[in-house]
This record gives sequence, structure tokens and C-alpha cells, in this order.
Amino acid sequence: MIIRIENKGILYAIIIDSSFSKPGVNFITPNDSSLQIGYISQPTGKLIKAHYHKKTTRTLYFTNEVIVIKNGKLRVDFYDNKKKYFESYILTAGDVMLLESGGHGFKVLEDIDMVEVKQGPYIQDNDKDRFEGVKDKDVILNYE
Repeated sequence: MIIRIENKGILYAIIIDSSFSKPGVNFITPNDSSLQIGYISQPTGKLIKAHYHKKTTRTLYFTNEVIVIKNGKLRVDFYDNKKKYFESYILTAGDVMLLESGGHGFKVLEDIDMVEVKQGPYIQDNDKDRFEGVKDKDVILNYE
């Protein structure tokens, strides 16, 4: 299943649930997304033609992140572009999430191993604006 986290017409995240499966090459991000995610399922022996990616200049205004849950359980809290909380989602082993816009916070619900991928280079203090997040008692779980 592909889950789109949206609020007031803005896409904040795309989650590829661990149960998702679809043959072929399937890009699940919009073409204008600054970080592209494809789900690829091919049979044994399929040849993917050798290639390289040409040097191209791109302008990025925000850092996108991809989170891959190897094991454990993680609550993701979503915030709009004004730091207002609107909902949470729980990720489990095998889930993959692209954080496309807005703010986010995490709470580890079970010991976790996860992989984070984002554009670089990392620019220490200029890269993040930290703020006070939602309290556990106020969490709204729209999906599980």
C-alpha cells in the first residue's frame, strides 16, 4: 500500500508500506520532487541496461529525507510549514518513507534500526530549525 500524508492540499510524506508489491518499474514520487523514489520488481535474469547519471545542475530549496525501517517501531509526527502538528503515523520493519515537506518529529516505540538518506552536504546549524513537538497525550493516529 502507498500512503500519502497530506494536509490542506500539501503533500508532506509518502509511505511505502512493507506489504506493497507491484511488478515492473514504478516511480511513486511526482516528477518534480527533488528526491525520486521508485519501487522496482523484476524477475531473475532481467537485464537493466548499464548507465550513468550525467552531471546536471539542480537547485534545491529544502532537504528531503528517506527513512527505511530495518526493524523496530517508530512514530512519526507531522507538522505543517508553520510548525503546527496535524497527525502521526507508525512505521514498522520494511516500511519506507519520503519526507517531502513540512516538519517532523520521531518517537521510538520499540528498539529501532533505520537508515536515513537525504541530500547533502550537511550544513550543521543552518540545516535544521528545531522546535517543541507534540505531547504524547495529544497524538492523533490516523493510520496504523
